[in-house]
Amino acid sequence: MQEEMFNEKDMIKLQNILRENKKTITTAESCTGGLVAHCITNISGSSDIFDGGIISYSNKIKNQELNVKNETLEKFGAVSKEVVSEMLDGAIKKFNANYAIAISGIAGPTGGTENKPVGTVVIGVSDDKNEKDIKIYHFKGDRKMVQVRASKTSFEKILKFLQKSLDK
Repeated sequence: MQEEMFNEKDMIKLQNILRENKKTITTAESCTGGLVAHCITNISGSSDIFDGGIISYSNKIKNQELNVKNETLEKFGAVSKEVVSEMLDGAIKKFNANYAIAISGIAGPTGGTENKPVGTVVIGVSDDKNEKDIKIYHFKGDRKMVQVRASKTSFEKILKFLQKSLDK
C-alpha cells in the first residue's frame, strides 16, 4: 500500500507545479520529525521551492518558533486542529512561504490516551491567503509506519490543495 501512496514521481510533479507558478512551500512538523522536509529535499533542485521548515517536537518550540499560543496548547493539546492551524500560520509567516504543511500527532508506541490513541495525527495544509484544510487521521502500524503514512498523506493533501488553489 505504501508504494501506491505518494511517491517520487508525485513529488517531482508537486515541485514542478510550485516551480512553474513561482511558489514556495514550508513545513512545521512534530511527530514526523523532519520526514516531510527530508522527502522534499530528497529531490534535486528543491531549493527553488523550499527555503526550510521547523521541527517543533516540543510545545516550547511550537510556541517559540511558530507562535503557537500557550493557551491553545493548554486548552486543546498539541495534537489538535487548533494547534496545527497556528503551526501553519507560524510556518508561512516565518518562511514567507506560499504554502505550508503542518503535522502533529502521536506516532507511538507510547503517548496515546483514550481520546487520542497512538496513530492519531492532525495534518493541515494552507496557503498564504489563510485558506486551510485540516483533518484528524488515525493511522495503524508501528511508529515508523505512522510517520511514513502521515508524511505521504500530507503530500497527497497538499498536491490536491495546490491544484485547487491554482485553479481559482
